[in-house]
Amino acid sequence: MANLTPQQRQLVEQWAAEGANLNQIQDRIRSECDTTLTYMETRLLIMELGVKIQDKPREVPPEEKPTPPPEPAADGSVPVADEVMSPDAGASGGLKVSVDEVPPPGAVISGRATFSDGVTVQWFMDEQGRFGMRGPAPGYQPPAADIPAFQAELDNILQLRGF
Repeated sequence: MANLTPQQRQLVEQWAAEGANLNQIQDRIRSECDTTLTYMETRLLIMELGVKIQDKPREVPPEEKPTPPPEPAADGSVPVADEVMSPDAGASGGLKVSVDEVPPPGAVISGRATFSDGVTVQWFMDEQGRFGMRGPAPGYQPPAADIPAFQAELDNILQLRGF
């Protein structure tokens, strides 16, 4: 197996006792003992020496409190979970982006965006990562000034949701 001297084996035991993980021990054997071992050989050496690698304490994620389901709207619209206003949104009614609680069939995430001109569109992303928008009328184009803010807000939403 590994041709380590008794002093080198003691070093390995010491490194493990200090909290080094398997990769760190493998690197230190290479650099300090001038011996190259594969990961598996290092692992077998640790087992042969009867050394325990100390597990790092795992962080306990904060417990999330479940949110009550939203009340259905009187007009039958899809419930909205989150609503975000862009930093540009002023008293003139700037960009507002929301995320649907339940996306429509074929979409993995969806929501609505209200642009500074007051027009609301539905946006969605399908299973293949394709983005789409449905406006109130065919050919609707949001104001050019709203597009960068909408893209940035949508990017933030997707990152927060793990997309």
